[in-house]
Amino acid sequence: MTNKNITVIGLGGVGGYFGFKIAQKNTHNDNIKITFVARGETYETVKKNGLTLLSAEHPNPVVTPHHLIKVLSAIIETDLIIICVKEYDLEKVCAELKEKITDNTVLLPLMNGADIYDRIRKIINNGIVLPCCVYVASHIKEKGIVEHKGNAGKIIIGKDPQHNNFEPQWVIDLLKDAGIDIVYKENPFSDIWTKFFFIASFGLVSARYNKSIGQVNGDADLKTRATSIMQEIQQIAIRKKINLPENIIELTFQKAATFPFNTPTSLQLDVQSKKQNTELELFAGAIINFGKQLNLSVIETEKIYKEIKQMELN
Repeated sequence: MTNKNITVIGLGGVGGYFGFKIAQKNTHNDNIKITFVARGETYETVKKNGLTLLSAEHPNPVVTPHHLIKVLSAIIETDLIIICVKEYDLEKVCAELKEKITDNTVLLPLMNGADIYDRIRKIINNGIVLPCCVYVASHIKEKGIVEHKGNAGKIIIGKDPQHNNFEPQWVIDLLKDAGIDIVYKENPFSDIWTKFFFIASFGLVSARYNKSIGQVNGDADLKTRATSIMQEIQQIAIRKKINLPENIIELTFQKAATFPFNTPTSLQLDVQSKKQNTELELFAGAIINFGKQLNLSVIETEKIYKEIKQMELN
């Protein structure tokens, strides 16, 4: 591979896990230079001690990137930008990145949500944006220390709809060489929306009632609310011509049944802990916006959105 500069923005559970893998694989590779972007205490910890990943996959748990920066304005030249920020920071990050993007820059947003590609493209018109779906059970244990449990992280990656001729082979090779489970599909949107069915419906209902995934799945009334939200997502997906199984709702409940009964959702935890920023907009906000764009009724989502908003105010 010719010389490449890779920038990882955000060292939380996702960015810390995948960024660690890419950096450790390329520590002694003169052709690949890795830059981490981190803020505050995370920056200070990584600067002093390196980035730590506690995972059965890596006996050596510490890596030091080639470069560590605090602000996006310090990015000089980069071929691949891996975006791993909280969804509520996405627009701000894209606005700051805009001047750094050339026609050849590749953006890989490792983020949840059905509208991430669209939101990036509203701000960044050039470059290549690869839509993707990511699965990884990792979280911040302490600033600069990420803990990973369970299955190996997985990324499903696809082509940029605006640049169908661009083949992201070098990006796939980079990730594969780092030991990352990567699946390439021409169109990954069915995977992105399949995941969204689960995280949005169970996230919203679990947050509203402070119930685990198992409790939502096992309670008839809560299951009815989750079903209604999924039906609204389904009509949006059909209108957007997303290729999904006809029994996607049934499959989503089957998926939920594979989780340990008491597993909470991240939105549930954030709402209960009165976190200032949550995934409410990522889930309900996106469904409501799609409903407006497509002139579709999403009454159940609007209702639960208002209820959770009220809980956040109290």
